[in-house]
Amino acid sequence: MQFEDLDLNYDVLDALDDMHFIECTPIQEQAIPPLLEGRDLIGVAQTGTGKTAAYLLPVLSQLRDGGFPHDAINCVIMAPTRELAQQIDQAMQGFAYYLDGISSVSVYGGNDGIRYEQEKRALQLGADVVIATPGRLISHLSLGNVNLSRVSFFILDEADRMLDMGFSEDIMQIASFLPKQRQTIMFSATMPDKIVELARTILTDPVEVKIALNKPAEGIRQSAFVCYEAQKLKIVEYLFSQRKPERVIVFVGKKVHTKDVAISLKRKGYNAEAMHSDLLQEQRDDVMYRFKTGQIDILVATDIVARGIDIDDIQLVINYDVPQDEEDYVHRIGRTARAGKDGRAVTLISEKDQPLFADIERFLEKEVTKEPVPESLGAAPAYTGRGPSSRNGHKRRKGHHKSNGKKKPSNAPTPQISQASGAEQVKKKKPKHHKKKHTNHSSKLEDNSISAS
Repeated sequence: MQFEDLDLNYDVLDALDDMHFIECTPIQEQAIPPLLEGRDLIGVAQTGTGKTAAYLLPVLSQLRDGGFPHDAINCVIMAPTRELAQQIDQAMQGFAYYLDGISSVSVYGGNDGIRYEQEKRALQLGADVVIATPGRLISHLSLGNVNLSRVSFFILDEADRMLDMGFSEDIMQIASFLPKQRQTIMFSATMPDKIVELARTILTDPVEVKIALNKPAEGIRQSAFVCYEAQKLKIVEYLFSQRKPERVIVFVGKKVHTKDVAISLKRKGYNAEAMHSDLLQEQRDDVMYRFKTGQIDILVATDIVARGIDIDDIQLVINYDVPQDEEDYVHRIGRTARAGKDGRAVTLISEKDQPLFADIERFLEKEVTKEPVPESLGAAPAYTGRGPSSRNGHKRRKGHHKSNGKKKPSNAPTPQISQASGAEQVKKKKPKHHKKKHTNHSSKLEDNSISAS
């Protein structure tokens, strides 16, 4: 289906046309029509399937059609991390290119007092769309900086991640400030029981849209080392001795280990930096910028980088710790082998993580090649798919999501939308009604958003 087949506002379609976005992804095709009808919706789809556009486009279209107050906050979008909030804000600016008068503000922690005052001013003036992390919005609510009594759209992006990060009570507290008559939209990569329960609590007769989880790209050469925990760092050094490390991401399970691994690699002379939630926003932006521009060779990170952050040309992904589920594995190694290129993903499997990796192999429907641990590192454990202790009580989150293998246009301001395939149907072009360029996205605040680098 093409975007022109949807009942979107012409100004929104003009922006999509200028970005050369023609074809809808499956999640957009299935989610946008019921959202334009005002239905509540829960969408199950992984990052990269176009879910940001799936909720932003119908909301912006309805705001443009009118009937909403100009002096109130009309839409609240919740995101688990500052990085995702920034990315949503960037997408918002692209889609709202011709929507003069529709303002937005991104609200997240880790900033200085000047930024906080800018957020406060925009919230008090009633920015049309507020993109926020839960903790920061709670802070503004507790100080009386924001009035959510006239909100018409409440959106939770990566809801499962927010619950994993302990934001359940914050979400319910924020929802208590909202009017009961509203449209609520929830997107999640998985559907564990806690998401089902949250949906029952805050959604009304929702439409449910599920997109199956895709397998990793064929261009990714996957392998693994079965090893003891103490051998992991030496195996990373062994990998770097085979090929000079450039554009490498090392994923670890906990932020404290992120710091330890980065420090150890630095001591060995490698150009590595850590990326984790303890860094100030300015520090995180700086690390990400230097990595993207090639000033840093190795980024040691938690899963905060795996979801929702667009980093191209990654040559090697190392899972220093086995991810907790199939979705995280796909998200992690999906940083490499983009745009038809080849890439490599290596996972280090300790004894306790063998059951986790066995689950991943069952999802992949294949056995990942196990490389021999270098003899100089001593003996290594055998791979049995069972850990040293019982796995009873380990609750797996099975993935059932799939992307459509879309391609990102080089001139797009957001990575969330596909461009047209070669075979396009001949359709009557809707008339364009371009207005002056929407260069400053907020008409209520001079500088109320920070776009992702």
